[in-house]
Amino acid sequence: MSHKRIPKRKAAIAVGGVAALGAAALLLPNANASQDDAAGDAGAPRTLKAGDASNLAAQLQNLLGDSLAGTYYDSARQRLVVNVANGDADAMAQATKAGAAVRQVDNSTSELAAAARTLRTKAAIPGTSWAVDPRTDKVLVTADRTVTGADWNRLESTVRSLGSGMATLKKSSGTFKTFVSGGDAIFAQAGGGTARCSLGFNVTASDGSPAFLTAGHCGVAAKEWADSESGQPIATVDQATFPGEGDFSLVKYDDPATEAPSEINAGNGQSVAINQAAEATVGATVLRMGSTTGLHDGTVTGLDATVNFQSETDPSGVDTVTGLIQTDVCAEPGDSGGPLFTQDGNAIGLTSGGSGDCTSGGETFFQPVTAALEATGATLGADAGGNGGAAGDDGAGVGDGAGAGDEQAGGDQAGGAEDPAAPGDDGQAGAGAGEQSGAGDDASGTGMDDGPALTGTR
Repeated sequence: MSHKRIPKRKAAIAVGGVAALGAAALLLPNANASQDDAAGDAGAPRTLKAGDASNLAAQLQNLLGDSLAGTYYDSARQRLVVNVANGDADAMAQATKAGAAVRQVDNSTSELAAAARTLRTKAAIPGTSWAVDPRTDKVLVTADRTVTGADWNRLESTVRSLGSGMATLKKSSGTFKTFVSGGDAIFAQAGGGTARCSLGFNVTASDGSPAFLTAGHCGVAAKEWADSESGQPIATVDQATFPGEGDFSLVKYDDPATEAPSEINAGNGQSVAINQAAEATVGATVLRMGSTTGLHDGTVTGLDATVNFQSETDPSGVDTVTGLIQTDVCAEPGDSGGPLFTQDGNAIGLTSGGSGDCTSGGETFFQPVTAALEATGATLGADAGGNGGAAGDDGAGVGDGAGAGDEQAGGDQAGGAEDPAAPGDDGQAGAGAGEQSGAGDDASGTGMDDGPALTGTR
């Protein structure tokens, strides 16, 4: 079935999932309002929009290196807070001159990274995660409700060995899982059932063809995706990474004439033009659109998060994903791959997984869009048209630092997803499936009516 043009509604869905919770009010009053961007006194912190704070944080990271021990956005005061370790007076002076609020902390970036490596070596237990929280200058370790007995004791002992000044441990009431079932966005046949995910952002592939980004665990679940439950495939997975260094897929539209605008249908007649990709900043307000739960907002709580999902093909195995953004934005099965973005049109992330739901809350993790673009070679927004994606030229820059569109987080080239999904053993879903279902009797209540259960993803 040839698609020369995606109907306007479908094109909007292909960027951000279906319209659902219009009452969530996309236009959050003053969420990213900028006041006076002038620095005022030479040493006074600048008043910044969240996007400009993100740009400044990335530029200071390049400038200060390991002396910078994390940054976060103080949304109440609308300023970037920079942590400087080891009393580095020169770094503090440079950060202050750039317009950031500076505070001295004990733990350097390398020390926090070493703590995370210790956790990876000694406590990569299914149902656990950790991320650096710059507001506390510690590694925040979280265990879901499945971590009990000897596993809990091992995790607790490992965290304790790092020292109370280096890491903290908390328990989550939910279960870490990827969010690939339910919803009404994109559809694929895999393992004898129907999988559904949400699309994230339309992009231009490196060869100039139209494509979109979605979650990697969706891309390894199936190779061909349709825009309706009974429709013919309209797009084919080109690259997919999951588990490992990220959770992202690049999916190319089969018809090179497909028109796929860089915008998000946010429900209730509202849309958001996506202009560029940007790095996440702890403390910043973000919005998430998903095909199951619609539009929700929340706050970035951690960066470079590692999540250990229970492998659903190996009962004793773990699917570890690194480099994610941690937030308190809710999500549920079917929201996988959906976009995380800002009110002013910055693409931030792709929904990966987490614990909880949109009733009780919980933690949700996102693949950074910048890293996905870097790995796949795709471009987004203004960059896709060959224009520079530098953002925030209203005084937030440091020297000639790159704009947000150029600040790509590294990572290995994404691997291909060449093989179709294969059934999992004993009826278990394949890796990354989470509570995948398509079944009308799905216990989560988010499965598709009268559809068979998804039994495997690789």
